[in-house]
Amino acid sequence: MLENELSLRGWNWGTAKFYGSVLGFDIDSKTCFEIPLNHVSQCITGKNEITMEFHQNDDAPISLLEMRFFIPSNELAGDLDPVEAFQKQVMNRASVISVSGDAIAIFREIQCLTPRGRYDIKIFQTFFQLHGKTFDYKIPMSTTTLDPPIKQGQTRYHFLVLLFGQDGETLIELPFAEEKLKEKYEGKLEKEISGPTCEVLGKVMKTIINRKLTGAGGFIGHSGTPAIGCSFKAAAGYLYPLERGFIYVHKPPIHIRFEEIASVNFARSGGSTRSFDFEIELKSSTIHTFSSIEKEEYGKLLDFITYKDDFGDSDNEAEPDAYLERVKAEGQERDVDDKSSDADSTDEDFNPNQEESDVAEEYDSNHSGTSSFEEGSGGGSGGGSGKILASIHIEAYCTM
Repeated sequence: MLENELSLRGWNWGTAKFYGSVLGFDIDSKTCFEIPLNHVSQCITGKNEITMEFHQNDDAPISLLEMRFFIPSNELAGDLDPVEAFQKQVMNRASVISVSGDAIAIFREIQCLTPRGRYDIKIFQTFFQLHGKTFDYKIPMSTTTLDPPIKQGQTRYHFLVLLFGQDGETLIELPFAEEKLKEKYEGKLEKEISGPTCEVLGKVMKTIINRKLTGAGGFIGHSGTPAIGCSFKAAAGYLYPLERGFIYVHKPPIHIRFEEIASVNFARSGGSTRSFDFEIELKSSTIHTFSSIEKEEYGKLLDFITYKDDFGDSDNEAEPDAYLERVKAEGQERDVDDKSSDADSTDEDFNPNQEESDVAEEYDSNHSGTSSFEEGSGGGSGGGSGKILASIHIEAYCTM
């Protein structure tokens, strides 16, 4: 048995040595740790720095995903860059997605909002590649989300957000014969595909991945678009009500499925009657607040929520709604308190269609098309601030 003395000093400065397919880190000629290079998925260079990324272990609760090495400049190396030499040694033994064969399709200079930059998108049979001036990513087709996320420096991105011009069109020619296209893709792709860039890219990706693409859905807001202009924290963006959830773009991209939602709430936006907030509470108790929504969008969004609330679980339709019963009981108690209180303390109902006034207003709790509202008396948080104006409870029994 070969005994190897290990370094227990705990230093982070030492010598990196390559032993075949293993990278060793030695301190005072004693081994500190070793890294099998076949676990490395990517190696990225920086100024005097190397970043090694590792394959994620789905079976382990905690796994190492990244390790960074600082490599000082060496004047004796001459024209040889020690950082590039180190990367070359790692990549020769690393288990990375290799580019072999011709790309099925290439889309040039596509503007990407997340991560920011312009990239050439090259689509291969098992992965697609984002090639930019500084960063290069290879994303397997088998992944449904970017897990692990792609990175730029210390920033991680779980979504790709691409921006296409309305007038942008493209023409691509696939490197296959007509017979092979019919055999391999069942006639879903033609040898030449032309049209808007977003549609061509979506068609190619949908056919290769063989998964459904989710569009904007049937929601049309007051502005005539399938999105609602709003803000999330300090960033302005757009909230898209979809057939099976909501998605917000683009800082940061947020995807919320209906089955994750516990309840939604309409609230006054900072005391202004010109806009309102839309709050989504998840079953995990996380609350996403989308603010500064124009009051003209209130009716459209309310109708959408009410319509989606009808998609309940048929097995539980006969069961009583404990939440609704509790809200009714609280409403009756408030009605009793209102009758015994001074009439001057009661706020007027909010009507989005009325002109702005100095009187405290609340959203109309008797809006047609919903039975989920109960009349309240000036807000539930006490005093005249009354941020919560109306709420709709969603059991999220959506049929998918």
